[in-house]
Amino acid sequence: MYYLDLLFSLICSLLLIICVLVGVA
Repeated sequence: MYYLDLLFSLICSLLLIICVLVGVA
């Protein structure tokens, strides 16, 4: 379960960064 939470938060962070980059570009 711990790894799943870690992976989920990591994916959310990556998606957020991608959204910001796309929005800026």
